[in-house]
Amino acid sequence: MPTTYTTKQGQTVDLVCLDHYGRTAEVTEAVLDANPGLAARGPVLPMGTAIVMPDIAKKTTATKLVSLWD
Repeated sequence: MPTTYTTKQGQTVDLVCLDHYGRTAEVTEAVLDANPGLAARGPVLPMGTAIVMPDIAKKTTATKLVSLWD
């Protein structure tokens, strides 16, 4: 279920994603898609802006095993 994030002073969309998801890669675009008109507010968002944060699956990193005989 999507949640709502309220911006603090001086935050950008990237900083909001980093604060909420712990990363910016592959989530910033999803947040901008879920909030039409958010980019038009400028690079630094006004304090108190409500942003819908969509549900995004955790990114799993699988360790590739290396074999000497491959």
